[in-house]
Amino acid sequence: MSFRLAAYAVCIENGRALLARHMPPNGESNWTLPGGRVEHGEDPFDAVIREVAEETGCIAVVDRLLGVDSRVIPAAEARAGVEHQNVGVFYRVNITGGRLRPEPDGEIAESVWTDLSDVPGLRRSSLVAIGLSLAQALPATGHVDPVPVDGLIRH
Repeated sequence: MSFRLAAYAVCIENGRALLARHMPPNGESNWTLPGGRVEHGEDPFDAVIREVAEETGCIAVVDRLLGVDSRVIPAAEARAGVEHQNVGVFYRVNITGGRLRPEPDGEIAESVWTDLSDVPGLRRSSLVAIGLSLAQALPATGHVDPVPVDGLIRH
C-alpha cells in the first residue's frame, strides 16, 4: 500500500470557495482544494501555506485546523494501481494577497472562486466535499463521515 500525508486549504469568502482545477497527465480534470503532499520533515501547517502559494499564486494565512481525514483508495481505483492511503489535514485559510494564476510547471491549470451553490454540479475530488463539510459542521472531533465516491465525486 502506498501512503501520502497531505494538507488542504478550505477558503470560503462571501459564499464562494477557492477551488483548483487539477489536470493530471493521464486522466480527466477535476476540481479540488488547493493543497498537497507534506514534504519529509515539513509541518502540515507550513505545507498548506506553501501549497496554496505554489498552486494558486495567493498568500494564505491559516485561520484554524478543521480536521483530519483518512481514506483508503482500492487498487482498482488508485492512479498507480496499488492500494493507497491518503491522510489529509484540512485547514480553514484566509487569502491575504497575491493573484490567482495557474501552477507553473504543475498540474493545477487554474484556480477560481466558485459559488458554493455551483459546487454540486462540478466534477470534483472527494476532498472538496470533506473540506466543505468540515468547514460547515466544525465537528469537535475534527472528523466527518466518509464521502462516497460516485457520480461527479472522484478520488
